Amino acid sequence: MQHRGFFLLALLALLALTSAVAKKKDKVKKGSLGSECSEWTWGPCIPSSKDCGMGFREGTCGAQTQRIHCKVPCNWKKEFGADCKYKFENWGSCDGSTGTRARQGTLKKARYNAQCQETIRVTKPCTSKTKAKTKAKKGKGKD
Repeated sequence: MQHRGFFLLALLALLALTSAVAKKKDKVKKGSLGSECSEWTWGPCIPSSKDCGMGFREGTCGAQTQRIHCKVPCNWKKEFGADCKYKFENWGSCDGSTGTRARQGTLKKARYNAQCQETIRVTKPCTSKTKAKTKAKKGKGKD
């Protein structure tokens, strides 16, 4: 019985010790990113393969350089990058001379000190199809 109690006490002491060491390591890791440097400059997220998906972003501060994981969405607009977030207006009417419709966006958020334009204009081809209205289901509702 005494051996069991001693074993349990030793196990609890070991768990407490490893927990304290783990917390200390976490504090060192968190502090290392910005403790010595306050003005980090981050570059764009560069995908590891193709033009979207998981990749790395490199940051510099003085003589220090770090790389962090990042993700480029596969539906991003290449003209203004994945780090510039815009609030867009509704699409305008179709311009018959160019065959395109346009809308304007105003900058909502620039991530990682990205150099973003305050306003942008995007275009897309006009669609020749018109959306058909869905018909009401028969038998449901008033006749």
